[in-house]
Amino acid sequence: MTDQVRIPEIKMISSGHNRSNLVWLRLDLRLTDNPALAAAVERGGAVIPVFIHAPEEESPWLPGGASCWWLHQSLHELDARLRERGSRLVIRRGPVLATLRALVKETGATAVFWNRRYEPAVIARDAKVKEVLNAAGLEVKCFNAGLLHEPWTIQNQSGKPFQVFTPFWKHCLNEPEPAEPLPAPKNLPVPAKWPKSLALAQLKLEPEINWSAGLRATWQPGEAGAMENLREFLAQAFDDYSEKRNRPDVAGTSRLSPHLHFGEISPRQIWHGLRALAARRHLTVAAWRNSQFLAEVGWREFAHHLLFHFPRTPAEPLRPQFKHFPWRKDAASLRAWQKGRTGYPIVDAGMRELWTTGWMHNRVRMIAASFLVKDLLLPWQDGARWFWDTLVDADLAQNTLGWQWTAGCGADAAPYFRIFNPVSQGEKFDPNGDYVRRWCPELAKLPDEWLHRPWEAPVEIFARAGMRPGRDYPERIISHALARELALEAFARIKFPSA
Repeated sequence: MTDQVRIPEIKMISSGHNRSNLVWLRLDLRLTDNPALAAAVERGGAVIPVFIHAPEEESPWLPGGASCWWLHQSLHELDARLRERGSRLVIRRGPVLATLRALVKETGATAVFWNRRYEPAVIARDAKVKEVLNAAGLEVKCFNAGLLHEPWTIQNQSGKPFQVFTPFWKHCLNEPEPAEPLPAPKNLPVPAKWPKSLALAQLKLEPEINWSAGLRATWQPGEAGAMENLREFLAQAFDDYSEKRNRPDVAGTSRLSPHLHFGEISPRQIWHGLRALAARRHLTVAAWRNSQFLAEVGWREFAHHLLFHFPRTPAEPLRPQFKHFPWRKDAASLRAWQKGRTGYPIVDAGMRELWTTGWMHNRVRMIAASFLVKDLLLPWQDGARWFWDTLVDADLAQNTLGWQWTAGCGADAAPYFRIFNPVSQGEKFDPNGDYVRRWCPELAKLPDEWLHRPWEAPVEIFARAGMRPGRDYPERIISHALARELALEAFARIKFPSA
């Protein structure tokens, strides 16, 4: 592969076989615990790693700028790791089926391997690809590399999919333990002649204008960055995680979500990493299997379970009565929420963190999402689309689960009367105001007493802080108390419709 940086040609390792294998890489951008890659090596013959960029075939929405930025970095890192083993990454642009057929013709490949994905459009596309390649006489195999359990293997006692997390995860924990992660191959046999490849820059994934400085300062995409994150987190995974994970003002979460989404690390690696840590600390099996952190991995599994069984949910509510919910249309309020200008500090801090780093703390995601759908009564789909465009960990399954949970229209959803109070949430989970002061620096000089409710601060407090309400920080766009009443009325109308 030719990239912006010229890399010296590496002497090829002869495969010693007359056949070659295509390994079609997607959201599995790693060498360790990669079943498709391992299967290709085991089969024998040249191994040709391929990435095909075809986002229009994979989701109702094209990937956002933050996801594209991450993908560029991750592909660059993957190619570098392949080159360390004498191989390289072949990059093409879709459509996928035509591209794979062309690569088969160019390379003489007799097998194609890939790891499964579970988005509805991808499932349909992959089934067609497999059918056509099989009909052409190729060996085609696909594997589970992204989940602990395949979605169709987990069923309730009635043989149906779960819609409540707790029994779902209990059932998963009673399943056989996931296999040990596969080691990265030490050597990758290469073809006598490499097929042509696009330069990574030709995919135009990086932004043309330089807004990504905050992303670069925050993240290290790629397999090495994922493993470093895991190592750092495991050092304190059992140390007050249940409490720290709710505090946006401290480093209490793993921040593994984008690495998991792009497949730079597998859930099996996390499972067995946690298991090994528990053994070193002489913890019981129950202690680590029932840990809050492993349950967070379980929520990811649950999200994919739901998306697989209810494929319409990225656009439609799981609970059909919510199709008639009286959502508002208010472009100005939506814009204020997107830009962190609502007048509620904890909400605004979260939205500014998102815009700068491509990530938002999970507790703040819930607060900000609740504010959009229950204070502003704007459609959850508007929030889902904004998160999709701005999150580095934008994932169709988890994005859908999170927004439908908040709106009350999905599986295991928050009750319609659960409406997060942005003031009390801020005071509880950012008690010293460190998080708000970082992302809303114009409020930095306000005393803690008024930081999460600046509209209540006396005029002299603002004067002492060198601020004027409405000029340096926006006025509230709505009263939470009033918004709560309106939301409850709206929800009651669909929960208890009149005859």
